[in-house]
Amino acid sequence: MLRVAVVGSGPSGCYTAQSLVQQNSEVVVDVLDRLPCPYGLVRYGVAPDHEKIKSLQNNLRTVLEHERVRFLGGVRIGPGGVPTARLRELYHAVVYCVGAATDRRLGIPGEDLPGSWSATEFVSWYSAHPDTATDGFVVGARSAVVIGVGNVAVDVTRMLARGLAELSPTDMPQAALAALAASQVTAVHMVGRRGPSQARFTTKELRELGGLPGTGITVDPAELSLDPAYTDPSGLPAAPRRNVEVLRGWAGTPPDDTAPHHIHLRFFLRPVALLADAGRVAAVRFERTAPDGRGGVSGTGVFEEIEAQLVLRSVGYRGVPLEGLPFDTATGTVPHLAGRVLREGAVTPGEYVAGWIKRGPTGVIGTNRPCAKETVISVLEDTAALLHKHLPDDPLTALRAEGVRPVEWAGWQAIERAEAELGAALGRGVVKLPDWQSLMNAAHSSTV
Repeated sequence: MLRVAVVGSGPSGCYTAQSLVQQNSEVVVDVLDRLPCPYGLVRYGVAPDHEKIKSLQNNLRTVLEHERVRFLGGVRIGPGGVPTARLRELYHAVVYCVGAATDRRLGIPGEDLPGSWSATEFVSWYSAHPDTATDGFVVGARSAVVIGVGNVAVDVTRMLARGLAELSPTDMPQAALAALAASQVTAVHMVGRRGPSQARFTTKELRELGGLPGTGITVDPAELSLDPAYTDPSGLPAAPRRNVEVLRGWAGTPPDDTAPHHIHLRFFLRPVALLADAGRVAAVRFERTAPDGRGGVSGTGVFEEIEAQLVLRSVGYRGVPLEGLPFDTATGTVPHLAGRVLREGAVTPGEYVAGWIKRGPTGVIGTNRPCAKETVISVLEDTAALLHKHLPDDPLTALRAEGVRPVEWAGWQAIERAEAELGAALGRGVVKLPDWQSLMNAAHSSTV
């Protein structure tokens, strides 16, 4: 049997495991994850009010319950955990599906002021990611600025405008629910440096903002008209054309001034500094931009300040280097040839990548399927050479002998039961456990 370790249990990892066992009946797969919970960004990145997308977990579950697939959670790979060199000794092949673990920064003065966060930190908080280090995001904030015009920016904007009645049925952790329910944020400004035809959100996500109860939408038609494609969007591809049409409709409708929340969609503004008052962020200074005729924008020398006690930057993700693997700092990816890791231009037998660490943070969840399939084809083409490696009988036995105590599938099921019980006790549905201690206590209760 070909033994393969897949590092990462998000969509790219699960699709890799699925493709491996579907295409070859003599492959067994261990899916390892640093977290005790599977599903990656489907669990910890999809907004809690997006139940349909979150239901993808059911599809990923069928992969991890396959008879030739084994989930091993709570296993750190790299410094402080299992070295990548040791992983290569335990498996014929290792496929790294670790995503893009950090955020792009703005690189402007004031970015690190208290009250300024990455959108990913905010998402991790309301998604109960156990690495979340704070819960004080919305304390004292009345106005928020979200920098970026992609789907993550829309998600965090929507969460700031949601009320208790809408958030309570979700699996959001209790502390985040209570904080958002008590939030004093009434104005959210979502700001992009380019025009509406170049925004990265999907039309479905955009339209959701217009359907939020008690929330008015403000769009300035004069600002939109700076985009050459705004007046006549007929030449745009379908997705940006629909976005422009939605924005045109809002721009032509007077906002509801009586609504308790207001979302202001702004364009052609580039952040240049975060301004402080009493040691915390108090406003964002923007420079007005204009199309440069080459698909980009240039500054105009005209500046504007928007009040904000909370700033969330949502300007993209970036991969981080993996111990023992080559890394391209320019792209934030591992160099590869059809998924095979390249070292100094040469293929490294037995090492592969899939997902964002392979291609960069692009595409939607479904994009990971063909990406994983390409890598799996490479693995299976290399099978004859890979099988020459001598392995221990069972890598899990070897890991346990070295002090690793993985959370197996029964442990994950125990976490699920604990979250259901917590929700029932709170008069809600399933409620996520928000910290490492409670997750590990629940996981290991299955072995007591």
